[in-house]
Amino acid sequence: MDFKDYYALLGVAREADADEIKRAYRKLARKYHPDVSQEPEAEARFKEVAEAYEVLKDPEKRAAYDSAGRRWQQRGPAGEPPPDWNTGYEFQGADFTADDLDRSDFFEALFGRHARAARQAHRERAARGEDHHARIAVSLEDAFHGATRTLGLRMPVLDADGQVRLQERQVEVRIPAGIRAGQHLRLAGQGGPGHAGAPAGDLFLEVELLPHPLYRVDGRDLILELPLAPWEAALGAQVQAPTPGGTFEVGVPRGSQAGRKLRLRGKGLPGDPPGDFYAVLSIVLPAPDTPEAEAAYRALAAGAPDFNPRANLGVS
Repeated sequence: MDFKDYYALLGVAREADADEIKRAYRKLARKYHPDVSQEPEAEARFKEVAEAYEVLKDPEKRAAYDSAGRRWQQRGPAGEPPPDWNTGYEFQGADFTADDLDRSDFFEALFGRHARAARQAHRERAARGEDHHARIAVSLEDAFHGATRTLGLRMPVLDADGQVRLQERQVEVRIPAGIRAGQHLRLAGQGGPGHAGAPAGDLFLEVELLPHPLYRVDGRDLILELPLAPWEAALGAQVQAPTPGGTFEVGVPRGSQAGRKLRLRGKGLPGDPPGDFYAVLSIVLPAPDTPEAEAAYRALAAGAPDFNPRANLGVS
């Protein structure tokens, strides 16, 4: 997913005021409106500028976008943004417009997919406080075991001087065991205040799982790359595999090849039914950096003179 530079899409400076942003949007909307435009890819361009305007015209969303953009720029060695660049921002649920437009993955990664349902709920329960939403990053360990965590949220608000600032608050969240990415946690009464004695709205937290150094997540299943020595793969072995639930012994069948999957049934994320745990085999070769190791490789080559690892390619 690429970063969306909304300022560049509208052709305005990052310091542009609301009037400049509105003028730029109206000019581009007239240029690319699909009902009248002859420009190539006019509909796609119209959606892009509409999305950019939806964010930049609103001081609160603009403040969150600018803050998230600065976090995005804190890239790691491989050029990837921090995994939690888009988490911890709290938004009022009914303040979205242009619900008939398809929004980009970037927009949904920052603001969530709640807009249409939140607007409808707001119309039906006008006196009740608005529902709020935020995206939170959860570790795989917490998702596996369950936990209670105190999380910090940042909500863009207008102060008495009309300036936007990020108002921070902390909420205590119970993370149930087996929670998956994309699921929502509901904190009753933690949204916007009600009017004239009506109840407060709720806070909905969309869960995002943080990357783990050992495991990949596929639904409820967990996947581990399990390294083997060549003789363990060739002759078979009993080896230990770490899982979030503890260490388990895995039987490696004789003659296993790299890429083979071994399953531990029910050892994935908890649920009904629970997920499975898959150990994907990889083979790690010892370096021939001693006379004994080199001699062992030469003996192996001599003991299997007809072995051709490239036979399926039709070459020797």
